[in-house]
Amino acid sequence: MHITLPRAGLLAALCLLAGAPAARADTVTEWNDIASTAIVATAGQPPPSAELSFAMVQGAVYDAVNAIDRGHRPYLVQPAARPTDSKDAAAATAAFGVLDGLFSATQHATLQARYDASLAAIADVPPGAKAAGIAIGTQAAAAMLAARSGDGRFGPFTPVYGTTPGVYRPTPPLFAPDPAPWVGNVRPFVVPSVEMLRLGPPKPLTSRSYARDFNEIKSVGALHSTTRTADQTDAAIFWQDHGFALWNRAFRTIATDRALPIADSARMFAMADLAGADGAIGCWNNKYRYNFWRPVTAIREAAGDGNPLTVADTGWTPLFDPATPVAPGQAPLVTPPFPEYPSGHNCAAGSILTTLYNFFGTDRVPFSLHSNKSGTTRSFDRLSDVLRESINARIWGGIHFRSSDVQGARLGIRVAGYLRDHYFQPACRSHSPWRCERQH
Repeated sequence: MHITLPRAGLLAALCLLAGAPAARADTVTEWNDIASTAIVATAGQPPPSAELSFAMVQGAVYDAVNAIDRGHRPYLVQPAARPTDSKDAAAATAAFGVLDGLFSATQHATLQARYDASLAAIADVPPGAKAAGIAIGTQAAAAMLAARSGDGRFGPFTPVYGTTPGVYRPTPPLFAPDPAPWVGNVRPFVVPSVEMLRLGPPKPLTSRSYARDFNEIKSVGALHSTTRTADQTDAAIFWQDHGFALWNRAFRTIATDRALPIADSARMFAMADLAGADGAIGCWNNKYRYNFWRPVTAIREAAGDGNPLTVADTGWTPLFDPATPVAPGQAPLVTPPFPEYPSGHNCAAGSILTTLYNFFGTDRVPFSLHSNKSGTTRSFDRLSDVLRESINARIWGGIHFRSSDVQGARLGIRVAGYLRDHYFQPACRSHSPWRCERQH
């Protein structure tokens, strides 16, 4: 099946994932790494919840650094600053301030130690620059924490499970609950409301197109598939690493490989993570609106779906099963414990990769990335290559129908388009207020 995403040429097939150890980190990449440890490794936040935390950190870091650089419009605030104020101190303080605000009860001592060490390595040149940067970062962090207070994070939400054809119910072997079902009710970071990210419904169970998706994944996504290649198996497992830890690892690699100045690095991280956050919010909102069943349920219970082109296999098991080997120390593979439509991984891929395309102005952003889940490294020449593989990987893993992957990517591209048109635009350098107003 040919993958055709929305208009905008390369935006249709956009995707990013860069990774690899950083050769030369600036304070933005250093604190993104610290944030990843705090959010994912220590706090244990699942991917959609973690991306909201990443967005808060990187949005504040951007506002702190940009307040000094003044190259682009702020996300939330633009504290008073001088060009000589320390961008490094501002970035470290903004990241620390948000992380400490999120995790002070359990991680304050660790974060404080990392912050003290980070500040100690920053030169106070010219005298007073460091203190000024600290003040700027403090303001940016406070603004972010205030803006996200009462935004719906961790709010009450009780999923509704069904027993009829097409309706989601927990999946074997764990039959686990969604660890963050509330994500779809969180106030977006970029788009005005989640309603503008509403997708149409999944394909009707009785349609020929549903049967095509069904029979594709039944064959290539099976645990012991004879139509899936070894490289496709590796790709499926590769992309099941913690999604947003993997994406942010990619951002660090891209920023380092391209030696981005600190202001550009701060902007790239903020744009990508804010887009990813709204991609997650929009995705989870659609997931629980449509409550569509996973392939493992659909294939085992196909006798009741009303489609003569689908045949049930009551013992069918996806590649994502504990029997599939993963890298040492990694949790076993299972079908993710939430509704199928749309694909959360590709809502992220569409939003993040289109945003990276918009940032760099090109599809050609080569990178290599290591996955903790598979223990392997994969390399890409273009962002569009990544999106193509990202879409296919969820089918090869046996956890998403193709239409769900494509629709998820479309949702993400919609987020990225809104962000491009309304945020992070160059600051107006004109002395004429009228020309500035016309420009923006």
